[in-house]
Amino acid sequence: MPPATSPRGIAAVLVLVLIGWLTAWHATRLSNGAAAVALIVLLPPWFAALPGIARGNRRTQQLGAFLTAPYLAYGLTDVLANPGARFYAGGTVLIGFAVFVAIVHSLRTDAAPHATR
Repeated sequence: MPPATSPRGIAAVLVLVLIGWLTAWHATRLSNGAAAVALIVLLPPWFAALPGIARGNRRTQQLGAFLTAPYLAYGLTDVLANPGARFYAGGTVLIGFAVFVAIVHSLRTDAAPHATR
């Protein structure tokens, strides 16, 4: 894993924070079976993308930026519709946005291959 102070290191750490936050949310708010199903659906995309984000693979980072959209929508929907889950849902929105910003920052600061004409 890259140093936690590099842009891709920050992105990788924030992905781990998002995974932990989602796990805490569903473990505390749902029954065991429902939490297991929710986590089986929510976490595998991030576990699959995490190694590529940490290595700085541009395609995986681009995928990671797109992966944040459903989590932002899920969190925002629960913020508006579920008063009991506003704390966790709001945290998901904030962390998801931070992941998006960190990944985009990593993509913009890492040297991009330029095509020569």
